[in-house]
Amino acid sequence: MFIKICGITNEEDALLAVALGADALGFIFAPSPRMVSVNVARDIIKRLPSEILTIGVFVNEDPDELVRIVHSVGLGGAQLHGNESVETVLSLRLRLNYLIKALPADGMSIRSFFRYPVDALLVDSAQPGSGKAFDWSIIEAEHMPKRIILAGGLNSENVREAITTVRPYGVDVSSGVESAPGKKDPVALRAFISNAKSAFVTLDRDPLGDSISATSSSPIFNWEEHL
Repeated sequence: MFIKICGITNEEDALLAVALGADALGFIFAPSPRMVSVNVARDIIKRLPSEILTIGVFVNEDPDELVRIVHSVGLGGAQLHGNESVETVLSLRLRLNYLIKALPADGMSIRSFFRYPVDALLVDSAQPGSGKAFDWSIIEAEHMPKRIILAGGLNSENVREAITTVRPYGVDVSSGVESAPGKKDPVALRAFISNAKSAFVTLDRDPLGDSISATSSSPIFNWEEHL
């Protein structure tokens, strides 16, 4: 399974999320109540275990500046929330280790994004960070050739149902575990991660995120094939 806690703004929340079992943390570098500076993100990441995947969240950032921030901060990869073309994403793919492409669940065909050379697609609500869920029935993640990360309106009360319905590779949460924008609620965070892990175990998923019995999950993108 794969659990990503997004909108991290401080060391306390980052270390708590890791201690509770999060696999990845997201740092927002775009206008948002949860936006962090390069220096703050760098200081937090220095204190994290090396096995934690750290992702920078960007919206239509200049590709060169995006790469500069990722390397300067020490991030493990980037999450793209803009209108990036396939060509732009490919150029980033050759310069970064891990890429996630976000797309809104507003009737747009998820399959049209399969051509993007990314490690996973993150399906979010039409208004990311709004805390509003969308109709999960539009996704059949287990039968898709790309790893699907489910986001948008998730919280400790609905994450079990979301995972059971969508059967995604992973889940992503931000506002659903907050006491205020940019500040995580320890009780909500613990409950979310615990319930998500329990739901994935029910789906017969191993701790690394892939189904033990199924073979539907796609392999990590091999950037060397595109050199």
